[in-house]
Amino acid sequence: MKENVYIKSLTTATPDNIIYQNQVLPAAASHFSSKNPSFKRLMKVYMNSSIETRFSSVPLEWYTKKHSFSERNSLYLKYGLELLEKVSLDAINKANLNTNDIDGIVTVSSSGIATPSLDALLIEKLKFKRNTIRMPIFGLGCVGGVVGLSRASDIAIANKGKNILFVVLELCGLTFRHNDFSKSNIVATALFADGAAAAILNTNQAEYSITASGEYTWEKSLDVMGWDVKDDGLAVVFSKDIPTLVKNNFKNALDDFLITNKIKFRDINNFVCHPGGVKVIEALEEIFEIKHGALNISRDILKKFGNMSAATVLFVLEKSLSLNKKGKYLVTSLGPGFSAGFLIIEK
Repeated sequence: MKENVYIKSLTTATPDNIIYQNQVLPAAASHFSSKNPSFKRLMKVYMNSSIETRFSSVPLEWYTKKHSFSERNSLYLKYGLELLEKVSLDAINKANLNTNDIDGIVTVSSSGIATPSLDALLIEKLKFKRNTIRMPIFGLGCVGGVVGLSRASDIAIANKGKNILFVVLELCGLTFRHNDFSKSNIVATALFADGAAAAILNTNQAEYSITASGEYTWEKSLDVMGWDVKDDGLAVVFSKDIPTLVKNNFKNALDDFLITNKIKFRDINNFVCHPGGVKVIEALEEIFEIKHGALNISRDILKKFGNMSAATVLFVLEKSLSLNKKGKYLVTSLGPGFSAGFLIIEK
């Protein structure tokens, strides 16, 4: 980046419905076991996920009934806008601003469809200025928290002194397809959850600055992660080989980012990583050559909130920054493409 962008505030939010993993397993067994003969073998994913609780826009009982794609997307818009309103106002208040101070909105979401997009809905709901800059981003999946924050930073640089509201919304639970008894859908029910995050960015000096950003997309990797659009909704796609792909390929992508930005790995003091899953966290600790447990904030967020796609890394970042440690923070995530996103944040 040619100029630093500063994080004026960062906030997170979840829906009210808390779902315990030990409740999900019997419900999943009841739903999947008679339709997928491999379910007994796959049950271990619930126990080995290291997730204890997750938050959902709807109660657990909702998942036991069939719901159309149209109904689920309507709930995404209804509950999503409520959550975005809360997290956005929290970020605005934390930055000591009001809604009339917001000059641009960048929204990231891949778990539902909104046209007009979420930023337009927020402008109407919260009465933002009519000339507010808008940038909706769809399709980044889990990498969206990092890459989206980078795009918001680009807009802040192009509009010096202006306040950019960056918001992420992922209601992954509402993508559940009742008649999909595949392994991927079973794994998804063990991992994914709902959450939102927001940040205010501008070029006026503050405690934390975004000093570098980058991304890397591997060739011939389009089928590693994403959505497959079906008549009844969005079918989750992810390869069982993701931890192996990370182990074998992530280091080269990271080195490319560091070299491009003239950063030495030894100068990184803190690691803020999208957890993805337990095996991904372990793979990253191995790649970074840091002790097992060094990424325990990522583990803790996964344990308490599950995988909220793009929003998750911002929960990790919020917790990490609250510890008030000085130095360089390396922020990473992975998502459909198959892509890696990188940020350097400095205090």
